[in-house]
Amino acid sequence: MGRRKIEMKMVRDCNSRQVTFSKRRNGLFKKASELATLCAAQVAIVVFSPGGKPFSFGHPSVEAVSQRFLNEDSKQNANVDEDDGVQNLNEELTELLKQLEIEKKRGKELEKAIADQSTCKYKKPISQLNEDELMDMKTALEALRENLKSHIKDIEASSSLLLLNKATKGSDN
Repeated sequence: MGRRKIEMKMVRDCNSRQVTFSKRRNGLFKKASELATLCAAQVAIVVFSPGGKPFSFGHPSVEAVSQRFLNEDSKQNANVDEDDGVQNLNEELTELLKQLEIEKKRGKELEKAIADQSTCKYKKPISQLNEDELMDMKTALEALRENLKSHIKDIEASSSLLLLNKATKGSDN
């Protein structure tokens, strides 16, 4: 499923409208952040949700940009210049967003790998397996049994050593 062109008209369904609003708002804020970072632009966006809840994004802040816009005073414009701390935070945010996207992709890959490993080789009931499949299953089960026996022996040996160690420490006191 790829992207497709969406006709520009109001979304009628209330739930779909809310989802569309959230996704588009996040995309709009991300683009504004990129514009501020790449071009050292001062950006302010104020959006009201269909439910009337306000959302805002501003760089360096909504207040600073709106004051500059409302005052249009050259002295005010010079004082609103971006300071290094805000620029550093914006760069850090951009880097963290990149890392978040990488981790999301990694998480999807891990989920897929886990799903691939959890699938059973034999999807049919035992009564429907042919002779070759039954022999393969028998071999796999025997290998599993031997592996379990080995682990049990290791656990018993570790347990014995722990008991011996406790007994030795108890007799020292």
